[in-house]
Amino acid sequence: MNLQQRIDAFVKLGDFLGQFSNEVIQKKDNIEHNDLFFDGFKHQLKLAKEHNGWFTQENMAYAIKSWHEALTEANLKKWLSAYQINELTPKTIAVIMAGNIPLVGFHDFLSVLISGHNVLVKQSSNDKQLLPYLSKYLEYINPNFKERIAFIEGEMKGFDAVIATGSNNTARYFEYYFKNKPAIIRNSRNSVAVLTGNESEEDLKKLSEDIFRYYGLGCRNVSKLFVPKHYNFDAFFKAIYHWHPIIEEAKYANNYDYNKAVYLMSEFDMLENGFLMIKEDSSYASPIATVFYEFYDTHFQLKEKLNNEKQQIQCIVAKGFTENEIPFGGSQKPQLWDYADGIDSIEFLLSIQ
Repeated sequence: MNLQQRIDAFVKLGDFLGQFSNEVIQKKDNIEHNDLFFDGFKHQLKLAKEHNGWFTQENMAYAIKSWHEALTEANLKKWLSAYQINELTPKTIAVIMAGNIPLVGFHDFLSVLISGHNVLVKQSSNDKQLLPYLSKYLEYINPNFKERIAFIEGEMKGFDAVIATGSNNTARYFEYYFKNKPAIIRNSRNSVAVLTGNESEEDLKKLSEDIFRYYGLGCRNVSKLFVPKHYNFDAFFKAIYHWHPIIEEAKYANNYDYNKAVYLMSEFDMLENGFLMIKEDSSYASPIATVFYEFYDTHFQLKEKLNNEKQQIQCIVAKGFTENEIPFGGSQKPQLWDYADGIDSIEFLLSIQ
């Protein structure tokens, strides 16, 4: 396969995914191999939902829509135009995936294959229904992928480099275990939002998407707010209220009740509105149904703090605060060229010879 053939295959995969990108699934006539794969993927979505209670139909549709919109020929070519991708001798790249949100490891899977390498995938037990099925679809689109894609359950063997994502503890294990291999090792990070008090109601409504999408389980979810001294949270609570049905989801409600009980018994000060608690805390990683906040004095001091602690931060959501900020409502809509932890995985993959 040359690069254009690989691009063509992923564009067709994007077209296939488009049928599942809304909560109401719609079969289309012009999708290759649809009679063979449509009903099967519908069933895989059902299995994924049954296996992982966080994978609601709405959240899976949101993730799939993101990939449907990303996998266009224009997007893929724009992404790859920054690199000199020559045909290389394929190496086997092991990809160890997280499972916190649906298809969270897809970007690594795509990056390995689009660069011309073979991929050896070790999935999280929380998210293992969707990607193998989509891989089979790719193999039907272009049979050359059959010898390029493998999934394993047990010990990983026979690979040349690794991209691994896990918790902070797991990442330390990865660093030791893969110390003799070229590697990208990712650990836990969280995202923050910087507020000034001048945000419009629409800004704060958009911010609620960054907080609540995927129940806050993603590294791009805002888990902490930085606010000026004496910030009034009334406008914030009013703007996010349209998310109140989230408390009807049993898993979310259980976490809300548990964390609220812990805070009350510990006599922690916190504000809450029946489905979200906010608590002043210097940590970045907040529990489910909770967002931490911290006061700041000046933008200069805050920028200095965030720069010093950038290893803990995935992205900064703000409006006119810093050069690389994400706009309100945009944290869960990364482009193909928005790399996790800011590490260019294509550049890494092209360096493996």
